[in-house]
Amino acid sequence: MLAFAGPGYLVVGYMDPGNWATDLAGGSAFGYSLLSVILRSNLMAILLQSLGAKLGIVAGRDLAHAGRDHYSARVSFVLWVLCEIAICAFGLAKVIGSAAALNLLFGLPLVWGVCLTALDVLVVLYLQNKGFRYIEALVIGLIGLIGGRCSLGILFSQPEPRAVLAGFVPRFEVVRNPEMLYVAIGILGARVTPHNLYLHSSSVQTLAFARTAAGRREAI
Repeated sequence: MLAFAGPGYLVVGYMDPGNWATDLAGGSAFGYSLLSVILRSNLMAILLQSLGAKLGIVAGRDLAHAGRDHYSARVSFVLWVLCEIAICAFGLAKVIGSAAALNLLFGLPLVWGVCLTALDVLVVLYLQNKGFRYIEALVIGLIGLIGGRCSLGILFSQPEPRAVLAGFVPRFEVVRNPEMLYVAIGILGARVTPHNLYLHSSSVQTLAFARTAAGRREAI
C-alpha cells in the first residue's frame, strides 16, 4: 500500500495555484456555500483517478497509448493537440503564480522568477531520470509543507463548525447566481485535471507487482 501511495501523492494536483485561487475566490465572496462543489469535484476526481490507475495496472497502458490504440490517427492527433494546450495552460498558471509569489516574498523580479521556476522543472526532469522515487519523495515533502501551512491557516481562522457542515449541502443558488456558477466551474476545472489522468495511468506502471491476474487484483 505504501508503494502505491507514491503515485497517489504524485498526482495530487489539488494544491496548485488554480485551486488556491478558485477556493479563495469562492470563500471570500460566498463563504462556505461552495463547499458542496468542492466535495463533489473531489469525488469526481477520485473516480477518474481510480479509473486511470486501473487502466495502467490492468491494461499496462497509459491514457495516451490507450487513445492511440483505439482511435484513428486523425482523432488521436486532435486529442494530442488539445491535451498539449490544456497542459500548457495549467503550466502557465503555475509558472506565473510561482513568479508572483517569489516577487511578493523576496522582491525578485518576475522575469527572474519565471526563469527560476523553469529551472525547477529541469531539476524535476533530472530527478525523474534518476528514478521515480526521488520525485515522489520531493512531492511528498512539498505536500507535507503545504498541508502544515493549510492546517495552521484553518486553526487561526477558527471556522464555525455548523456553517462548514451546512456548506456541504448542495444549493440551487449555485446554478441561479451567475457569479457563483462561474467560480464553481473554476473549482471543478481546477480539480478534474486531464494531465493528472495521463500521469497517474503512467506512473502506476513504474511499480513492481506481479503481472498476473492475482497480482493485478492485489495492486488494484
